[in-house]
Amino acid sequence: MELYVLDSNLYIEAARNRLKAEELGSFSSAFLPQLYFHAVVAQELLAGAVSSEWRREIERSVVGPFERRGRLVTPTFKAWNRSGEIVGDLIERRRLSAGGVARSFLNDVLLAASCREAGLTLVTNNAADFELIAEVEPVRFSAPWPRGHRG
Repeated sequence: MELYVLDSNLYIEAARNRLKAEELGSFSSAFLPQLYFHAVVAQELLAGAVSSEWRREIERSVVGPFERRGRLVTPTFKAWNRSGEIVGDLIERRRLSAGGVARSFLNDVLLAASCREAGLTLVTNNAADFELIAEVEPVRFSAPWPRGHRG
């Protein structure tokens, strides 16, 4: 059975667009036993919340249900190290600039390394970053929605 983590971009799209919210809800309902929530996604969602009320709502309705069920993924020290190696490899191959790497890309690399280590497939609308990461780290990722699920 394939296990999944949803990238933050899917939650953000769902918050902005009713159709995307319905797609997310439908996938989540159908695949709940296979769904995990990643600490990097929590950080990104909470950092983007514009008010303490919105942060509380994210904690209550998004993070809370996964936390209560023990379905959280937190990067290990090994994943943190591997994420640094991936970035270094991409710089060495001249696929990234040595002059600086965006924080969002660093988060994506950590997310990829951690998901690979845990045997999870990342569902994302950001294929470009994960295709680049996959040049040096064989990470499993999928565009929404895997297995032909279309909401």
